[in-house]
Amino acid sequence: MTAVSAAPLPARSHETRPLDRRDARTLLLSALGGALEFYDFVVFVFLALPLSELFFPKDTAPWLAQVQVYGIFAAGYLARPLGGIVMAHFGDRSGRKRMFTLSVFLMALPTLAIGLLPGYAQVGVLAPLLLLLLRVVQGIAVGGEVPGAWVFVAEHAPARRVGFACGSLTAGLTVGILIGSLLAAALNARLDHAQLLGWGWRVPFLLGGVFGFMAVWLRRWLDETPVFTEMRERRQLSQGMPLRVVLSEHRGGVAVSMLVTWMLTAAVVVVILMLPSLAPKSFHIAPRLAFLGNALAALGLTLGCVLYGWLADRFGELRVLLVGSLALVLGTYALFGDLAAGGAHFLSLYALDGLLVGVVGVVPTVMVRAFPPAVCFSGLSFAYNVAYAVFGAGTATAIGWLAARAGRMAPAHYVAITALVSVGTCFWLLVRLRRTRPAS
Repeated sequence: MTAVSAAPLPARSHETRPLDRRDARTLLLSALGGALEFYDFVVFVFLALPLSELFFPKDTAPWLAQVQVYGIFAAGYLARPLGGIVMAHFGDRSGRKRMFTLSVFLMALPTLAIGLLPGYAQVGVLAPLLLLLLRVVQGIAVGGEVPGAWVFVAEHAPARRVGFACGSLTAGLTVGILIGSLLAAALNARLDHAQLLGWGWRVPFLLGGVFGFMAVWLRRWLDETPVFTEMRERRQLSQGMPLRVVLSEHRGGVAVSMLVTWMLTAAVVVVILMLPSLAPKSFHIAPRLAFLGNALAALGLTLGCVLYGWLADRFGELRVLLVGSLALVLGTYALFGDLAAGGAHFLSLYALDGLLVGVVGVVPTVMVRAFPPAVCFSGLSFAYNVAYAVFGAGTATAIGWLAARAGRMAPAHYVAITALVSVGTCFWLLVRLRRTRPAS
């Protein structure tokens, strides 16, 4: 079931075959590389508190310093469209694999550099400026990585296993969140505040740089996608600007992709990335307990992405995304309601909500099917990255502000609104498809 009307994939003799060993190797290497790169991108938010103390003047109010760090975190999202558009252009014209390797290299360099940065006490205002610059480079890299990875695995997989392939790749990306969460939990458990500020905060970034270069090496073993190879042999590649074709002929696909991406950004940023910092401040949960819960939620998210991807192949991505979005609303309110009541069931409900956030693993399948192969990378990348820049960049600061001023349930309300938008989008598409389907 396709999300919007799009040109079919080029004919492939292996479309109906099951996943084989070669597919498994492609998924494994793609997911592992994506995990290492996504770890580099998100570990920043887990260290927001020490970074706010190290990279701004000591007389800065703690809440203001944290907002400023979240602003630098958001800059990575704002830079994503630039990297995504440029890399997608060459990905549609020159090949998926080249951009797939370049993106992880561009992530490894700034991550390693962040781990070597001096703080405000050493170089003054230059410290936050350098941190901002490196965060922008990270955003450029991940802007090409995530859409490129989804297109890469979707074009390698048999057509009836695209949901599982995209869900598995998304699960791989979330493993990066899990690694970052576990490392942050370990640092908070084993180091006192002085040690964390002195040297502990550098460890995740230095390790991330090394992980990134490992991912570059791993991707040498991947092959170009069969879809792109066939289009090149048949001379079916886009002859003009792929993005121009997307904006002139596939605006419906762009709109659908942006709406479902809004739900993805809210679920991941609020429930997975921000809650470990919000829970201690807004609900008086011990920081160590918050990070333990986050590790369980990240594990649930990883499993959920695979589960929802498998369900998408069996029942259709739109139906699964619709039901899964409704389940996310219920799970998120249950979690925040328990926190407001004292957090007696915090760990179990956080793990469950993490599993329900796994519905985001269906989103890339909807987006991949929204565009024809010749401009799929450009269409998906533009919609996803612009939506992430608009919605994701402002989420951290907005939720932090709302949680302090508009009530502790504000984050849950925000996630619920975006999930209901996803429900409405899926319902509208299902109705539209039923009306356009030929009568039997």
